[in-house]
Amino acid sequence: MKLVRVTTVPTTMRSFCRGLFRELQEQDGYEVVAVSSPGKELDEIALNEGVRTVAVPMERHIAPLKDLVSLWRMWRVLRREKPDMVHSMTPKAGLVTMIAAWLARVPVRIHTFTGLVFPTSTGLKRRILMATDWLTCACATHVIPEGEGVKHDLLANGITRKDIRVLGYGNIRGVDLEYWSEPQVKRFDPSQPFRFVFVGRLVGDKGINELVAAFARLNAELPGRARLTLVGRLEPELDPLSSATVRLIDECDAIDAVGLKSDVRPYYADADALVFPSYREGFPNVVIEAGAMGLPSIVTDINGSREIVVDGENGTIIPPRDEQALYAVMRRWVEHPDEPRALAVNARRMVAERFEQGYVRRCLREFYKQAGSTN
Repeated sequence: MKLVRVTTVPTTMRSFCRGLFRELQEQDGYEVVAVSSPGKELDEIALNEGVRTVAVPMERHIAPLKDLVSLWRMWRVLRREKPDMVHSMTPKAGLVTMIAAWLARVPVRIHTFTGLVFPTSTGLKRRILMATDWLTCACATHVIPEGEGVKHDLLANGITRKDIRVLGYGNIRGVDLEYWSEPQVKRFDPSQPFRFVFVGRLVGDKGINELVAAFARLNAELPGRARLTLVGRLEPELDPLSSATVRLIDECDAIDAVGLKSDVRPYYADADALVFPSYREGFPNVVIEAGAMGLPSIVTDINGSREIVVDGENGTIIPPRDEQALYAVMRRWVEHPDEPRALAVNARRMVAERFEQGYVRRCLREFYKQAGSTN
């Protein structure tokens, strides 16, 4: 069977599908074609995965005219390739690919929702986002929500009435436990500052404004007792931070903003705890990776995060957008490190039981077999 996999940008495909395409070809006999926006990362996928790649430019943001051009180009690709199955991921790729695949009469059309934007949007933007998600589902033959929270939002808001199900315990990538190995270092050293780490985009939706404000207060009240490492890049064109937050990041000596890193393991290894106060997620890999490396986590009560962290077992769950609650937990962990130390004992075990990469991929491969056999 020929399988076409699509993401909006190739960095997403390289990150989430590393090793998967070669596995599908060598173990299951698929012919895999990877489609995404042009870039050196797409060329790397062709080299590393041993698959053909096709470049179709797609915009991440709403751009009606460019989106129509992307739709036409995607339709041409699918008409030429004549795949048995197409599987898209990420919002814009899903909308463009599912419409194009429906028009091209691809038998099996799968879209994975890794997260939903409309639940935290309002007004006209919310209605537009719900309409595009509805259209994506309408054109798909199969819909995979990455977690139970995403599934609930799709069904409760009438986005689809299809029979949808989460694969395994959720998550689409899984974690390579050899790569994300627990470091043999001593954590929670009382002679050293307690180090929190955040990994991800430094944008408002990730809760960075609240995180930086809470940490700045903690640092002022307990000087020298804690440090915060921010691993990721600013995206001022999409979701800028407040000017006050940017100023605090620049001026606070206890905050280390190290930028985007290709390998974040050293930053997990150097930390005592992950703090991830995002407003919305599908199923955050950061929390899984941190857990695999033995870190307890402070997360918000949102889709995905509450499916990885069990409050009081491998981390603590707080309300989203709640700077005071975040500050309170961070201060408590600094002053009473026995609490995060006890949570850390369970962190890697709980990730290994539910999100080991081989298990996650077996769930997907079995899904492909079932979907292909019914068409």
